[in-house]
Amino acid sequence: MRLDSLEDVTKTLHDQGYVSDPSLSMSLFLALKMQRPLFLEGAPGVGKTEVARVLSKAFQTELIRLQCYEGLDVHHALYEWNYQRQLLRLQAGQKEDLGEIYSDEYLLKRPLLQAIDPKRDKSAVLLIDEIDRADDEFESFLLELLADFQVTIPELGTIEAVHRPIVVLTSNRTREIHDALKRRCIYCWIDYPSFDKELSIVSMKVPGLSEHVQRQVVALIQKLRHEDLLKPPGVAETLDWAEALMHLGVAELEAPKIQQTLGVLLKNQEDISVVEALIEDPLWAAKAG
Repeated sequence: MRLDSLEDVTKTLHDQGYVSDPSLSMSLFLALKMQRPLFLEGAPGVGKTEVARVLSKAFQTELIRLQCYEGLDVHHALYEWNYQRQLLRLQAGQKEDLGEIYSDEYLLKRPLLQAIDPKRDKSAVLLIDEIDRADDEFESFLLELLADFQVTIPELGTIEAVHRPIVVLTSNRTREIHDALKRRCIYCWIDYPSFDKELSIVSMKVPGLSEHVQRQVVALIQKLRHEDLLKPPGVAETLDWAEALMHLGVAELEAPKIQQTLGVLLKNQEDISVVEALIEDPLWAAKAG
């Protein structure tokens, strides 16, 4: 597939069920043309991870996901040796087997090495999800890997990508990412969508819900994001809630149904209590509707 214009990018995303905006389409277009990683930052649930999934579908290639977390070790992200198989080989073999246990057969390829594997016949999509959860040391290692898309394994030598992966990094901004890493990327901030954009997303993803209730759902969630919640609902929660209401056959969004389904929309009791109190306020409910 060739994406030779902004229109191509926007149409491709839309065809895969993703409603883009000009800034995201531009950033993605430039990242693909310049073969640079795309760095997406924004609140949880606004569609950052989905961009990588959509790209893998559009290019009909594998999506390789590295989920970052505190304490993530380079070897867990890159490679490990299958020590158990190596030991069994040594126990069953002869001395001449010593050099053979450090071969591709005994190498456990983790996401980063899978993405730059020279045996690939096409570029994979590498999603480095929630990089802000990883430590500074891991971030520094990524800096080197993303510069040359190669790594040296002492026992095997240098492994370099034949087809560079399409790289998407995401961050929920729980901490600031170093400028050195950002400079190697095309940066894009994904904000909560406008009413019209979110309504378009709901209409596309949950067409079985009536347009009237779709509007009520989006209006209420847009209102909730301005309240003092620990975790405001993202687009992912909007879609989950809309789907739940569709399954319930809701034709009018009223207080009892909202209260009964808040567990789909909100994920902690403090926020649920806040919203329950808001719903009971007739003035607030009238404005939200």
